Amino acid sequence: MAYLNLHHLRLFRAVAHDGTLTGAARALNLSQSALSTQIKALESALAQDLFERRGRRLILTEAGRIALDHAESIFRTAEDLSATLRERGGGRRALRVGALATLSRNFQMQFLRPLIGRRDVEVVLRSGSQPELLRGLESMALDVVLTNLAPARDAASRYLIQRIDEQPVSLIGTPERLGPTPRPLPALLSEMPLILPTPETALRAGFDALIARLGISPQIAGEADDMAMLRLLVREDAGLAVIPPIVVRDELQTGRLTEAARLDGITETFLAVTLERRFPNPLLVDLLA
Repeated sequence: MAYLNLHHLRLFRAVAHDGTLTGAARALNLSQSALSTQIKALESALAQDLFERRGRRLILTEAGRIALDHAESIFRTAEDLSATLRERGGGRRALRVGALATLSRNFQMQFLRPLIGRRDVEVVLRSGSQPELLRGLESMALDVVLTNLAPARDAASRYLIQRIDEQPVSLIGTPERLGPTPRPLPALLSEMPLILPTPETALRAGFDALIARLGISPQIAGEADDMAMLRLLVREDAGLAVIPPIVVRDELQTGRLTEAARLDGITETFLAVTLERRFPNPLLVDLLA
């Protein structure tokens, strides 16, 4: 097996990011000829050309792109190890959390509340799509991903999926729309305009099964895959929203919105996705415990 020099990998990464030997050499405080020699040594060790020249620029080959992906992962792992061991030695610690962009902000705050305000803790919160967040988890740029979508697992998967909460789902609307007299669930579902999660969500699948059992054709006033948008639409009285009450907790407490009916058998499940790690972040261990 070829011996890989991490110093060569670091220089290769610098050239890949800059796109020229001249610029990378200047940034690394090396001569251009010395840098070129080191890159050729790495190509020899890998038995692959990592760059092709186009004019004055160096463009990654397919092998180069693969090598860069692995190099980034290697250096992130090294940085993670260093940071983790430093944190175990005391001082301020960081927890890096990725949250699905459409996930309830109230739920995120509820999960992180034990750490909020602690002077020895820094919480770094990033939002994004599920694939983006899982890539961040795999590269160890994130400690945990909060989601309501379980990632696919197979025999080769390293994901650890922990259910951390399960919230009921209700029909929520303004007091003006609902009026003073309670109405049965079938009447609400058939007579009121509804604001629904989009069809690809698990929540929508449960709702569609419910109305099929009841034999109801709903009046759909709007659809959104974002809990924050569902919250805004129901606050603007666009219709009754199918939504977990935790999403509109503040509005329910102040009376701006009202829970019209609980949708029995439908729940929103919140998951924490992690990877097996030799040095798990102790802050995350405490939260998940």
